[in-house]
Parts: sequence; C-alpha cells; structure tokens
Amino acid sequence: MRKTRFAAVRATALATALATALAVGLTCLPASAAAAPVIEDLGPASEVTSISAAEFVGDRLYLGTGGIKPTRIGAYDPAQRKVTSIAELPTGDGTWAAAAVGTDLYVGTYTPGDIHKVDTRTGTATKVADVKPDNFIWCLDAAPDGKIYAGTYPRGRVVEYDPATGQTRDFGQAVAGEQYVRSIAVDETTVYAGVGAKAHLIAIDRATGAKRELLPAELADRTFVGTLALEGGLLAAGLSATGDLMLMETADPSRHVLVDAPGDSYVTAIGIDAPHNDVYFGTRPSGTLYRYDRDTAKLDKLAVPYDGASFNRIFVGDGKLTGVLTSSVVEYDLATGELTGVDLTQAGMPPAPELPMAVTATRDQVLVSGKAGVQVHDLATGASTRTFLPGEAKAMTVVGKQVYLSVYTLAYLFGMRPDGSDLRRLTRVGEEQNRPLDAHYDPLSGRLLVGTQPEYGLHGGALALYDPRRDRIETFRNVVRNQSIRSVTSMLGTAYVASEIAGGLGTTPVEKEAELAAFDLLTKRVRWSTVPVPGATSISDLVAHRGRLYGIADTGVLFEFDPWRKKVTRTVQVPISAARSGTLVETRGRLYGTDGKAIYRLDPSAMTISTVVEGLDAQAYGTQPLLAAAPDGRALYALRARNLVRVTL
Repeated sequence: MRKTRFAAVRATALATALATALAVGLTCLPASAAAAPVIEDLGPASEVTSISAAEFVGDRLYLGTGGIKPTRIGAYDPAQRKVTSIAELPTGDGTWAAAAVGTDLYVGTYTPGDIHKVDTRTGTATKVADVKPDNFIWCLDAAPDGKIYAGTYPRGRVVEYDPATGQTRDFGQAVAGEQYVRSIAVDETTVYAGVGAKAHLIAIDRATGAKRELLPAELADRTFVGTLALEGGLLAAGLSATGDLMLMETADPSRHVLVDAPGDSYVTAIGIDAPHNDVYFGTRPSGTLYRYDRDTAKLDKLAVPYDGASFNRIFVGDGKLTGVLTSSVVEYDLATGELTGVDLTQAGMPPAPELPMAVTATRDQVLVSGKAGVQVHDLATGASTRTFLPGEAKAMTVVGKQVYLSVYTLAYLFGMRPDGSDLRRLTRVGEEQNRPLDAHYDPLSGRLLVGTQPEYGLHGGALALYDPRRDRIETFRNVVRNQSIRSVTSMLGTAYVASEIAGGLGTTPVEKEAELAAFDLLTKRVRWSTVPVPGATSISDLVAHRGRLYGIADTGVLFEFDPWRKKVTRTVQVPISAARSGTLVETRGRLYGTDGKAIYRLDPSAMTISTVVEGLDAQAYGTQPLLAAAPDGRALYALRARNLVRVTL
C-alpha cells in the first residue's frame, strides 16, 4: 500500500513538473522520469529604453530605439517633456540613424539594413529602400535637395536614395578594404564619409561619384572618423580612439584645426552653432559636454550629465542645446549654464525586452546585462529593477558580496553589490583593449582574469589580472599572438586562455587557427600554447573540471584537454548554433552546456551528452549563448526567446 501511494505521489510530481515545462513552451528530455527538471518563466530578461538615433522635424524631436524589436520611433515634445506618439517600423532590430526632409523622417535600420519613411503627419511608417547586400546602416544625412545618403556595414558603402523617384544609387565602397562608413554629411555637391576601422575622410562628388581623401596624413593612425557634422562650410569630425575634434573648411580642406578633449577616447556627437562660431561636442568615456569657441580657440567644459554619459545627438538653437542620451533628453541653457533633463521612460517611451548580453546568478538574484544597464531579478519577490551602467557588461563575475562587470566600450571594470547598488568604476584594462569577451575569478591568486578583444582595426587581445584587494590591474597583450582572448579559466595557479583568430572589428584575421595557452599567474609568463582542434577559428568557452579542461570549438567539437600532458584526450560533437558558439558551466561537479536552442549535460566519465531542455530558441546579443548556474547547483538560468527561465534540476 505504501509503495503504491509513493508511486502515485511521484507520478503526480512528475506530471506537475512536465505541465510546468509545457506551459512555457519547452520540452524536457530527462535521462530518467524522476530527474525531470522544472522550468519556470521569470519574464523579460532585460528591459530597456535605449535611444540610438534622433532628429528634429519641426518642433518635435523624433527618437529611434536600438536593441528592441520592433524598432520604435517616439515623438518627443520638448515643451511638454512628453512622448506624444510612438510609431513602429516594419523591419529592423534597431536604428542608429535618422534624417529629415520636410515633414518626413527617414530612418536607417540594421539587420536588415533598410530605409524607412515615417510620415510625421499621420504617424505611418513604410519601408522605402534597402542597402543589400549590406545589413547595417550606420548613418544617414539629407542633402539640401532632399536626397538621402546612407553609410553601410560590412562593405563600407555609400548609398543614395531619392524620395522623388524611389530609386537608389550605389557609390560603392568608400575605401577599398574598409568595412565601415560610420558617419556621413552632405552639402549641395559633396558627400563626406567618415570611414574605419582605419580612419579615412572621403569626399564623394555627388554628380560624378569621384572620391578623394581629406583626412590629413598626420591623422591617418586613427581608427575611425566616427562622427560628422556640417554647417555653413564647416565640417566637424570626431576621431577615434583619441577623442580629437577636427574642424575643417570644406572650401579649403588644408585649413583645419585639431581640438583635444583631455582623457577621452571618442567624440560621440557634435552640434555647430554657426551664428556664434561655436562648436559643441560630447565625449566618452567621461560623458562631458564641451564648447569650443572658434574666435578665441578656447575649449570650455560645460557639464557632465552623469558619469559615462553618451551623447547620441546634439542640437543647437533658440538659445539652448538639446542633447539626446541613452535614455534621456537634456537641455543646456546657453545663457545661464543650467542643465535640465527628463528620463524618457517617465516621459512615455516605455521599456521593452532587449537582446541580453550576459547573465550570472547569486543565491538571491539573477543579473542580466544589456545596453547601458543591468537588470536585477529578485528571486524572492519575482520583481526586477534596472541599474544604470555607462556601457555594456559583456561578462559578470560574482565574488562573495561583489559582482565585477567587464564592460564595453574601452574595456572598463566596474564593481557593484548583487542587488544593483553601490556601482563604481574600478579601472581600465588598457593596452588598446576595447571589448571584454570573458572573465573568471581565480580563488588561489585572488585575481579576476579578463580576456579581451582589441580596439577596432587592431590585432592582439589581452589577458588582464585584476586584484580587488589592492585595486591593481596588470594587462598582458598578445598572450596568444594576433588573436583575441575568447575564454578564460584557471586551475592550480595557472590561467588557461582560449582564443579566437579575429582581432578588433574591421580587421582581417592574421592567424589561421584558435589556440589554447597556459599562463603562469606567478611568473606572469606563457608556459605553452597549442592548437587543440585543428581548423577551429574560435574556442567560445573553457572550463576546468577535476584536473581537465573542457572547451567548445566553433566546429562543434567539445574537447577534453589534459594540461599536464598538453594534449586533447577525448572529444564529442555537441549542438552548435548558427553563430558557431557554445557555453559551458560547471555546478556541483556536473557540466552543462548550451547552444541557445537546448541545454545539455556532459558526462565526463563517458564523454557523452544528454539533452536536459530543448526548444529555448534564445535571443541574445552577439554570438555567445547565455547560461548561468545557481551557487548551490540546484538550478540553471537561461533564455527562452528574450525571457529569463529558471531550470530547477
């Protein structure tokens, strides 16, 4: 009788678990019925109001979103400080560019690279052109005659769209071999294109298509002409990664002035006040608003809206400056110097689920990073809050009562408490590094190990060692020569790093195969390096487990590596996403992996895999699928579409 009752109870529990899983659209394939995981949907993983494009049409400021789908265009009324209407674009994952012609707003999107027209009188949005085969429009500008010009990626072209005829014209690649037209400005006769990842400033004759280089030779070592503004014959250009502002007379390009913003790397937005001969610009990482007086050659620091503020656009007129930031609009009174602002979420631009970038878990919280923030999910209450971050956390590492954030851009490290409080900037990786790719805490040395990718246009990633106790960082470039450090782990005083052959964006790989290297944390030297999987160009994740290393290559090979014999001992084929990457975690002596579509368990003793959950169809930013384990090993956290799910094991 007891046996029958126990069987009934177990059957009921199993039925409940399966019902829960099916309720959120997932299929569980456990090794045994008793081991069926329970899947719980925790809602949107990360929600954001992120503005990446802006343009005035009349007295309304139109704001375009990035990172959410569908892309939204909000009409912001500065007088009311409210968003009065919202239109949705039919295609695109976001926008970086907008330009106005009369009462029409033209918006360029990415994935796909389409041009849309928003009729601001009716609020309707229509796709009118595309820039195929490119899938990304970085910039738009309108010529005085109403034609629209777009700069594209990854072929670095300039494309013209004529609203009068509906036809497009391809001016071709601005500079042979360069992938980005990152900025654009147009006058009656000429298109000015800012190019990278090796900087060029190209003037294109609108009639003939002829091209000529305008960037002075002494500035050719820059990575981008990342920002352009043009008014009254003055062309203003922001140069990366030195944070210089170049002012050039279009009638005589030999007449140019270079303005340095001390300590900054990027000029993100420029506004020209032609009547007063002033130029305003915003910089990163400091988030400073500057004014340069051309009559006196004086540079004034006006304001810092908040630490790390990123100006997307700057507009000057009617005695004030209007700046569009990541999720706010600020106004600076040119007479009084008063700075005021409004949060766009409060103004009526609602947050929406974005593509998450990283996930980690503590006992009480799950943290998901995204654009300019970290979403903190409280596991006890089910509520979530957002902590602002001036950048994007590409990796988050829990160490005791601290979470360390490895942040793009400029490869900064931040620290905060797991509940999202006490956020502070700690240090910068340096050594021309820009994008953290992975991080791991080594308890033996007490250091956070961070693997990075270099600046746009450069080769040679780095391994950074950060000591939280001393607030000290050491950075070692080219641990794997000419490659980026894609994944990091450690064991018994040695950091193990795995690479990808790609350098900074906009480069062509120099090496042919990804490597695995051992870096001695005591001597600070590379002991050895080898190619674990012939033909692989990236090793997307690496974990240490019971004296062995386990890694996932972009060929779909999961390999076991003996660091003492310096050889691969066994391999197994694992699911691999279209992005050819995978993620591994270790918890309670077990190994789990994901390709974003399913979660599987690796049995190291037999070197076999079994499916735990499938049907996730996760939507994450970039190529790395997201997976994190609870500290007690009882649950995994992953994505289903853009929602966070808890898989109780």
